[in-house]
Amino acid sequence: MDGTATEQIAERTGEGIGGLLNATFGNAAELIIALAALRGGLYDVVKASLAGSVVGNILLVLGISMLAGGLRHKEQHYNAAGARSQATMMTLAAIALIVPAAYRAAAGELNAPGLGPISVLMSLVLLAVYAANLVFSLVTHRALFAGSGNAEEKEHGEELWSAPRAALVLGAATVAIAWISEILVRALEPAAESVGLSDAFMGVFVVAILGNAAEHSTAVVAAMKDRMDLALSIALGSSVQVALFVAPVLVLLSYFVGPSPMDLAFHGGLVLTILLAVWISGQVAADGRSDWLRGVQLLAVYLILAFVFYFAPERAPG
Repeated sequence: MDGTATEQIAERTGEGIGGLLNATFGNAAELIIALAALRGGLYDVVKASLAGSVVGNILLVLGISMLAGGLRHKEQHYNAAGARSQATMMTLAAIALIVPAAYRAAAGELNAPGLGPISVLMSLVLLAVYAANLVFSLVTHRALFAGSGNAEEKEHGEELWSAPRAALVLGAATVAIAWISEILVRALEPAAESVGLSDAFMGVFVVAILGNAAEHSTAVVAAMKDRMDLALSIALGSSVQVALFVAPVLVLLSYFVGPSPMDLAFHGGLVLTILLAVWISGQVAADGRSDWLRGVQLLAVYLILAFVFYFAPERAPG
């Protein structure tokens, strides 16, 4: 139902807005879960979940989408300019993560009094850039994200839902998926402890996958229907929203709901993971075409990173 509602919205508003709404509903549930962890002061868990969401969307979701779509269609096309715009926004987000981590490494863990103010100022900048990105993609350059028109024709007589109905179904499906995901995450915690999975691996790979289940399924279905503009809008758009909106909002909210302020200084391993994911996805999505091999390449990078996190010694991810 989540995928159907997204497609119905995209039919009325274009692939860009449809993907944005899907990402927003999905990330809203993730934001609520992160707020609960924020109130408890579990900043390492929050940061690992944010990093995992970004990496999961641009490697796992986009990889499976390209693989599934490529197996059904020999070659698929999408608006390259729109994809490059989203990839550039992800590069900006990666830079914003490097600077606080580098500052903390240079100043030392106990000698970085400016890390809090730096994080606040950078959060405000990222939110302003995200607002500018919305204006760019939804107003001034909307055509870049409207879709390339390669979608399979709808079945004869298929009813086009009204916008309120599609939005209501999308919201209800997202809430249901978030509720089920939360149950699964709680059930996985004892199992993870029994088999010795690290908190970093759980946060970046297990929790992030379950938390983004809505985006996963919808993007794959869209790609199989040769709607790669919609699939990319969901995968890349969700990562951009997490990095440029959700993370800064959580930093600012930590001053009001957390036991202490949270900064944007992610652990070096998380920063490197995001950098590699952003770099390979930018290479893959730059020319406006996709096939199943590109999906395999993205998934290979995701598996390589997962192996490293799985065998890495236990260490706080934040």
